[in-house]
Amino acid sequence: MRNPIAEKAGKIKPSGIRKFFDIVSEMDDVVSLGVGEPDFDTPWAVRDEGIYTLERGKTFYTSNAGLKELRTEICRYLKRRFALEYDPLQETLVTVGGSEGIDLAFRAMLNPGDEVLIPQPCYVSYVPCAELADGVPVAINLKAENEFRLTREELLEAITEKTKILVLPFPNNPTGAIMSREDLEAIAEVIIEKDIYVLSDEIYAELTFGEENHVSIASLPGMKERTILINGFSKSHAMTGWRLGYACGPKEIIGQMVKIHQFAIMCAPTNSQYAAVAALRDCDGEVARMREAYNQRRRYLMYSFQEMGLPCFEPFGAFYVFPCIREFGMSSEEFATRLLEEERVAVVPGDAFGDCGEGFLRISYAYSLEDLKVALGRLGRFVCKLREMKK
Repeated sequence: MRNPIAEKAGKIKPSGIRKFFDIVSEMDDVVSLGVGEPDFDTPWAVRDEGIYTLERGKTFYTSNAGLKELRTEICRYLKRRFALEYDPLQETLVTVGGSEGIDLAFRAMLNPGDEVLIPQPCYVSYVPCAELADGVPVAINLKAENEFRLTREELLEAITEKTKILVLPFPNNPTGAIMSREDLEAIAEVIIEKDIYVLSDEIYAELTFGEENHVSIASLPGMKERTILINGFSKSHAMTGWRLGYACGPKEIIGQMVKIHQFAIMCAPTNSQYAAVAALRDCDGEVARMREAYNQRRRYLMYSFQEMGLPCFEPFGAFYVFPCIREFGMSSEEFATRLLEEERVAVVPGDAFGDCGEGFLRISYAYSLEDLKVALGRLGRFVCKLREMKK
């Protein structure tokens, strides 16, 4: 029989995260610190609005770009939180999660052979989405000594005549790294000089800790017209299953994204869109409380790593830490597999997020303090055992 599988699809590797947790699902007494999903329930105001719209029969298609009311609230939110101004009618698109926005942006912008610069370690979807859009993903390997920030020098070294888009994945999954305003200003100079575009994935924008709030590169002079901003409700408002995100950017690009979305999806879930209006209007306090809880957990993990002597730079974004395990002389996958088998703690090998993640682990703190204490106790015991074996 003729091979039914497209060559592009066949070459794409399965997610390293999902592969690992297929094993976890078959085991008992496992404390999992691997899934990047808030452990909080969706705020009641959001759930109430979802229930109300169902009861009122608001279950029909919306416009392809999304409810006008929601797009207006998205733009108000971005202005008050991040000093960004977008036209809700021409520069805003509601998507099925942030991941659809990434896919649409690449499909709308890339011609065959266009290069996409992807700083790694990073979220697992950028490379396959670029490949499916006939782009050429080019990894920029970030360094632990730079706290996994993208530097001007690293960007300049990676740019070629074929470069079209830079992915800017900050706050970062899996490292928790952030980019300061000064970092972004240095990057923006290069982007403008070299005439390239930015896909800025800001899904963790509300989850930044420390003295400086999140800064979007789109807010810098000359960058709004070069940036597609991707965001959503999954992380900030604990709405992963509602599958709702959005993209904002130049109307020419958003218009093409809407066209592809129109044929592939039609519109994002209507019920979720109405609920998201309530999220933006009524849930700032809930977001702040969740952020403070994450920050408490983050500080606990950093203290625990210090106690067990496990090197880890201090992350100030998202809800991940990225400790280094190179001292034990084994691969990230081997370490994670043994930790799971011997101590029943699930984490994600760092190389699932790019080759330069080898020698690290991604640990999510989107879990209760009780679970974190149990897991870190088991991890500490495992680390001590490995060190004793080396003596």
